[in-house]
Amino acid sequence: MKKTYKIEVDCANCAQKMEDAAKKVEGVIDATVSFMTQKMKVEFAEDADHNGIMQNVLKACKKVEDDCEIYI
Repeated sequence: MKKTYKIEVDCANCAQKMEDAAKKVEGVIDATVSFMTQKMKVEFAEDADHNGIMQNVLKACKKVEDDCEIYI
């Protein structure tokens, strides 16, 4: 299942770092960040706990870009 989340990030390089961090989270199949639209598309493993995984995605992204925001 794919879901789109609103993000707030201040540079394209930071968006790439967030994308890379999100892809490493267990339960995430793929993640694509668009700096221009300020959105992150996340594809989850089947029967995954989307909210729990997104909390982990947020933590992972905050490690690489501490002032980013992801609206879950």
